[in-house]
Amino acid sequence: MDLPLTIRQILALEPTGQKVEIRGWLRTKRETKNAIFLEVNDGSCLRNIQCVLGTESPQRASWENLLPRLTTGASIIAQGNLVPSPAKGQAAEVAVESLRIIGDAPADTYPLQKKAHSMEFLREIAHLRVRTNTFGAIARVRNRMAFAIHQFFQERGFYYVHTPIITASDCEGAGAMFQVTTLDLDALAQAGKPVDYDKDFFGKKAYLTVSGQLNVETYCQALSRVYTFGPTFRAENSNTTRHLAEFWMIEPEMAFADIRDNIALATDFIQYLVAVALRDCASDLEFFDQRIQPGLLASLEKVVSSPFTHMTYTEAVRELEKAAGSFEFKPFWGCDLQSEHEKYLTEKVAGGPVVVTDYPKEIKAFYMKQNEDGRTVAAMDVLVPRFGEIIGGSEREWRLDLLEKRIDELGLSKDAYRWYLDLRRFGSTPHAGFGLGFERLLLYITGMTNIRDVIPFPRAPRLADF
Repeated sequence: MDLPLTIRQILALEPTGQKVEIRGWLRTKRETKNAIFLEVNDGSCLRNIQCVLGTESPQRASWENLLPRLTTGASIIAQGNLVPSPAKGQAAEVAVESLRIIGDAPADTYPLQKKAHSMEFLREIAHLRVRTNTFGAIARVRNRMAFAIHQFFQERGFYYVHTPIITASDCEGAGAMFQVTTLDLDALAQAGKPVDYDKDFFGKKAYLTVSGQLNVETYCQALSRVYTFGPTFRAENSNTTRHLAEFWMIEPEMAFADIRDNIALATDFIQYLVAVALRDCASDLEFFDQRIQPGLLASLEKVVSSPFTHMTYTEAVRELEKAAGSFEFKPFWGCDLQSEHEKYLTEKVAGGPVVVTDYPKEIKAFYMKQNEDGRTVAAMDVLVPRFGEIIGGSEREWRLDLLEKRIDELGLSKDAYRWYLDLRRFGSTPHAGFGLGFERLLLYITGMTNIRDVIPFPRAPRLADF
């Protein structure tokens, strides 16, 4: 099947008068004495293509009655010849011979007129905002990064594993989970009876997953190198610009690997993704650099070319304490590093990306390998300038006795993690992995400032529209 050429493909052609067909949405219409100029976009690239209707054209009479309907947002199909354009900034235009309006967009009701719209307004019309330059560019970058993630791991011998969306265990031990049930909650509330989960669909409490990590570890212990990339959920009542209730996570896991292998993979991963974005999304990133985050391209190029500084958590806190008066949150050993601390480490201390390791065990998850000092775990966070933490991971605790002891210390249920402990009973190996929130990656690469703007339909407290 031969699909029609996209505008991106047509703009790459030499304009020699060949016949082309344009299918897209009208961005603007401009009328002069001698011609009518239509700017059309089909989402395949940032650029529009100019379609010219000559006022002296023999076909003029056939489209005269269409002119009032040629409004911003209308979908059209135009056929004509691709010819050199005399206008500055474009090599080609289409001399239109036939024109059809496929779908009208009345100017008095279509909300995306040719003017600046605030991000807040565009979030209210998430079903239409992708037609703007900003959100079209985000969608293209998101698409390319999703494909690049698979390319990276497939080229390195990793196997893609689909981990479950519904789970009975809490990976993080935080309890901020969405419950899944088929029970009639209204009827239970009216009856005032205790919930009998034996009558629920799964016969026990079940939740939407907060992470695929624990499940992907099972495949790691058989296939050696695996990764999962899918939706995850957090029921945190957080209305910040960096939190969502539904988001996508990339989580690789490697058997026979330690924290050093993990650091190497994570840094290679970030540099690979940023390099692909710079190469394959150049025009969209130039748009973000000009309109959203000045200096974006320079900062991304520096991450690709710079070595990643390595420091322990203790060393990082020591550096932060030297400038304690500069921070809203006072740094001290045992604190969870804040975004302001992470940015200071990358921008003021290291002058580039930083990997921080060996965090206090009290602020990290139960599954992280305990270091010999008894105070810290073999955790790592990758920090980048302008953003802060972008990757979090660890070497996993693969020794059964120490993992059981840690579960007891935190008051977690061994029975709930019985299958996870089996991985340590039968052929256990040292292994390591990390997590990268896909939307946070997109925030970093595009320079956008609100995570709700880099996912098609954001889910957050009191926000489940569309």
